[in-house]
Amino acid sequence: MNAIILTAIWGVVMMLGGAFIKSKATPKYLAIFGLTVILVANCMQMNSGIAFFTVDVKDMLHFNSFNLTFINVAFGCTLLFFLLSGRDIEKVGENVSEYFALIFFILCGVALISTFNSLLMLFIGIEIVSIPLYILTGSDKRNLKSNEAALKYFLMGAFSTGIMLLGIAFLYGGSASGSFYIDNIISGNAPMPAMIAAGLVLLLVSMSFKVSAAPFHFWTPDVYDGAPTVFTSFMATIVKAAAFFAFVRLFENAFGSMHTQWQTLIVILIAATLLIGNLTAVFQQSVKRMLAYSSIAQAGFMLFSLFALNNLAKEGLVLYAAAYSLASIGIFAILIKMKDYTIDGFNGLGKAHPLLAVTATVFLLSLTGIPLTAGFQSKFFMLMAAVQTGHHIWLVILLCFVLLSVPIIISELYRPCSLKMLQQMW
Repeated sequence: MNAIILTAIWGVVMMLGGAFIKSKATPKYLAIFGLTVILVANCMQMNSGIAFFTVDVKDMLHFNSFNLTFINVAFGCTLLFFLLSGRDIEKVGENVSEYFALIFFILCGVALISTFNSLLMLFIGIEIVSIPLYILTGSDKRNLKSNEAALKYFLMGAFSTGIMLLGIAFLYGGSASGSFYIDNIISGNAPMPAMIAAGLVLLLVSMSFKVSAAPFHFWTPDVYDGAPTVFTSFMATIVKAAAFFAFVRLFENAFGSMHTQWQTLIVILIAATLLIGNLTAVFQQSVKRMLAYSSIAQAGFMLFSLFALNNLAKEGLVLYAAAYSLASIGIFAILIKMKDYTIDGFNGLGKAHPLLAVTATVFLLSLTGIPLTAGFQSKFFMLMAAVQTGHHIWLVILLCFVLLSVPIIISELYRPCSLKMLQQMW
């Protein structure tokens, strides 16, 4: 509860502060200070159970060490994002304080969708996350691509939200208890009633839109490419990881007892997302679009947590969120400094800026999943979680094939990719 209320309060403080703060640099330091305080408060609630606010939420929110740990990871990555890219937020436009305020409102939504215990709170949390993102996507008003991206994102977001509401209505109507609480939607492992099955499929489609899983990924490259790069970094990491956490929490608590009945749908999503995300990224000329397709491929790996739905998968998802967010925030922070977003823009980076090139190399290797990096460790967790289920072993083989063959295909084609970027830098 500390995280939810404090992020909302600090968002209002940042928003009202914009009327009095004239310096563009001040909002960044105010945001860093506020987020540090919120992070400490959330750690206190996780470790000692100290809650500054006592609110009767009627069990619509549920706090435990696991979801509070994820909130800490999300807020910690956001703090790093502020430290690395705070100056770049200042360059987007004149309303710097308002940009930070919107990010704090998004973090409030992240805390909500990490702790929800009711479908109503899931919907509210998703909307609190989505609406500020629409604004941030179109914040560069002088750029037509940013305006177009904001419109596409809004239309796709509204469409997926409508599907989510329809799914919630089916679940409410099909539930024997007539409840919005995710623990009361269904019990036992009998065959699913038709209305529950329809609601499950609709929620699966809606959440797949939110996490950009194939074949519901088509909005992602255009939106990520058109949005200001500094905000693309945020929405492709912390926001995506939070949506996945909500995805897993919803399906584990609401439909966990019928896991085997819908597991095949997740298998299809994983296979399509891995293949489309990895292979399409090979042919991109823009590094920004390549990273957008990379985020789609990473979504395929994170979907293994939903496929396995065991303790190893959930712990692996938290590790994956941290590793992927840190690497992506880092590579986007470097990309923002480049004048040319194509692969050729990285020519000679190793000679001109050796430290920057080494850092970029580590981030790219982590995103690729090379051993001795956090990205490899998180992918290994997902692989072991899938093996532990004992089902659909061919999917694990496909994962290994993607990990081993895609770099070879890329190097043979010598197309824009992380390997070519490394060759160009050095």
